[in-house]
Amino acid sequence: MHNASKDTEKKEIETKITEIEKQMNAPDFWNDKEKAQLKVKEYQDLKSALGGKEKYDRGNAVITIFSGAGGDDSEDFSAILFSMYRRYSEKRGWQTLLLHENQNEHGGYRNVTFEIVGKGSYGDLRNESGVHRLVRISPFNARKQRHTSFSLVEVVPVFEDMGAIKLDDKDLDISYTKSSGPGGQNVNKRETAVRIVHTPTNISVHIDSERSQAQNKEKALSLLKGKIHKAIEEDKIKEEKGHYISKTTSVEWGNQIRSYVFHPYKMVKDHRTEVETSDVDSVLQGDIDAFVEEEKKL
Repeated sequence: MHNASKDTEKKEIETKITEIEKQMNAPDFWNDKEKAQLKVKEYQDLKSALGGKEKYDRGNAVITIFSGAGGDDSEDFSAILFSMYRRYSEKRGWQTLLLHENQNEHGGYRNVTFEIVGKGSYGDLRNESGVHRLVRISPFNARKQRHTSFSLVEVVPVFEDMGAIKLDDKDLDISYTKSSGPGGQNVNKRETAVRIVHTPTNISVHIDSERSQAQNKEKALSLLKGKIHKAIEEDKIKEEKGHYISKTTSVEWGNQIRSYVFHPYKMVKDHRTEVETSDVDSVLQGDIDAFVEEEKKL
C-alpha cells in the first residue's frame, strides 16, 4: 500500500528538483556564485530527501587515472590501477571500454580514460576518486631504491540524459586532432579525436575511441557533463567541511585515500575506512570488494 501523503511529498520534491535543474541550466546561473552555490546545496538536499540512490548511481562510470609526480614509476602505477579496475569489472561481469590513452614507451600511462559499462558501476566506484599512493622498490631504478608514486583517480557518472546539464556553446573550446585509433590502426588519420574545454571551470575532456568525429564529440560532451556534475558535488562537500583542496597539488601531497605498500612489508590500506589487507596480489587482481563496500558508507 502506498502512503498518499508520502507520494504527494515526493512529487513536490521532484517538482522543486526539476525547477532548480532548469535554473542550473541557465547560461547566467554561475554569474552570482554565492547564490548558485546555495541553489546547488538546496538541490543536493532535495536529492537526499528523496532517499535511495541518485539516478546516476545506477548507471555507468567513467574513470580517468592521472599520473602524479614520479615519472616512469607513477605512470606504471597508473597502469597497475587501470588493470586492477579492469579485473574488478570482469569479476562483476561488467565491460570496460577504453576512451582515451596517453601511454609511455614502457606501457605506463600519463593518463587513461575508460568507461565501465555495468549497472550501478558509478554508485559502487564513485568513492574510488582521490589520490592513490604506491610504495615499492622501483623497477626503473638501477640502485633498487624505494620509491613513492602517486596517481589521481577520478570517477564521474555517465550522463545518458544529455539534457540533464546544459552547456552553453560559447563556454566550450572544441578542438579536433588526428586520432591514432585502437593500437594506432587508423589508416586514414582523419581528425576524429575531440578535445573540449569548459572555459568557465577549465574542466577538459579528450575522446578518441569512436570511429567518427560526431560520435567522439557526443561522448566527450557526456563525459564533460559528468565531470561538471562531480565538481559541483565536490565543491558542496568541501564547503561543508570548510576546506578547499587545490587540484594541482593534491596529486602529489596529502589527501591520499589509499596506500599500496609493496616494500618493506605488503599492505593495502584505505585511510578513510581503515580497511586493510596484506594480500596485495589479490587486490591488484581486482579483489577490491571489501574497500568498495565500506566506501559506500562514506
